[in-house]
Parts: sequence; C-alpha cells; structure tokens
Amino acid sequence: MAISSISASTIPSLNTRNSTSNYSSKLSSFSSLQFPAQLHRLQFRNGGVSSQSRPRNLPLVAAKKQTFSTFDELLQNSDKPVLVDFYATWCGPCQFMAPILNEVGAVLKDMIQVVKIDTEKYPSIADKYKIEALPTFIIFKDAKPYDRFEGALTKDQLIQRIESSLNVKQ
Repeated sequence: MAISSISASTIPSLNTRNSTSNYSSKLSSFSSLQFPAQLHRLQFRNGGVSSQSRPRNLPLVAAKKQTFSTFDELLQNSDKPVLVDFYATWCGPCQFMAPILNEVGAVLKDMIQVVKIDTEKYPSIADKYKIEALPTFIIFKDAKPYDRFEGALTKDQLIQRIESSLNVKQ
C-alpha cells in the first residue's frame, strides 16, 4: 500500500502559525481523507504528535512442566540431546523465540528435548555456562555442551542449525 504525504508547504493555509483550534478547523476540512489504521491511533496535542499506548499481547507458550532436582540431573537422564534456551522475561528477542521454540520442539520432538531456563531465576546455571547474551542456545549431548549459538532465529534457521549440529537430516 502506498501512502502519500502532504507537507504544510503544499497546503498554503497550514503554513501560518495560528492557534491549535485554527489548525483543527482547517484540518477538519480534510476529514474525508482515508488513512491506514495505524495513523488513526495518533493523537495531536499541544503542537505535538503522540500515539496511544496499548498493552502488548504476547503469545501464550505451551510448556510441559517437569520437575528435577538439578539441571545436571535433567541432562544426565535425558535419552536424547537437549536444546536449552537461556532467556529473560524482559528480553524482546527471547519473547520472539517463544512460539518458534514451541514449533521446533513439536517438529523435532523425536530428536531433541527443548528446555527453557530463565537466567534471572537461575543465575547460577547461567553463570556456570557463561551466558552473556540473550537468547543463548546450548545443545547438550550426553550431558555435555555440544553446540552453542546466540540470537533470535526463524523456525527454519533453528531447525537447520539443530540438524546440522547433530548431523541429522529430516
């Protein structure tokens, strides 16, 4: 969709600096103009433009809760490699990865177990594996770190990375 913009210089009546009520009466004559929905949320106040804040709707993450005494116990008792997502609740890229991890976990459920670890709730685990950037992913194989990478990835990129790391083709 193309959006044309009209500057004040193309509308001579808007070049003059009058009161805001004068602006609104002049702008009301343009009320028949149609703008994209995103522009309808803008508010014009005291000569400035602001947008209405709205709450972010974050996707719900379907997680299988498991209980284990220690992280090491989880790794040792796993019958397949474990992909660990080290994240924080305030991290934007981590939020982006949540639904992708659900999809990847479903697609590769026979090959890998996906585990998420909140670095703020478990700082000792984050320190042990020297987590310095979020999100950080570590693939554990035979209870030992096997591959490590950082940053947000698409579903296809993540699947490709896991498969190439484990030398598995689907």
